[in-house]
Amino acid sequence: MISDFNDPELSGKYLGTITSDFVKICDVLKEASYQVRSLGFSDYPIFPISKEMQPIGKIFIGKAEKNLDWNYFITFLDEFVQRKLIAEEALEDFKKAYKDPDEFCCLFVMDGAFTSFVYIPYPND
Repeated sequence: MISDFNDPELSGKYLGTITSDFVKICDVLKEASYQVRSLGFSDYPIFPISKEMQPIGKIFIGKAEKNLDWNYFITFLDEFVQRKLIAEEALEDFKKAYKDPDEFCCLFVMDGAFTSFVYIPYPND
């Protein structure tokens, strides 16, 4: 069960490679987030990222496709609830912690046993 919405362990080990990927594709992620919300799929788009293929969400941008360190998938909050990755009783806490999707990208980092949500601000235009 996932309960932490920003993990301090993330900063040292992962932030460098995530940030270097993010600057290359942030505009695409921001547009996808906007489309998920504007088309009414969800108010809570989530981009799972993993160095390997994994079953959460649908592949969105493969790491080989754009010379990235991570594969980027796309999904939303409902899938996390359906898969029991976020408990029903933690739903309101998640929604309160979820940052403005016009300003922040919600990533779900998966690397082996390590999993964590992280919010990365989109660069100002």
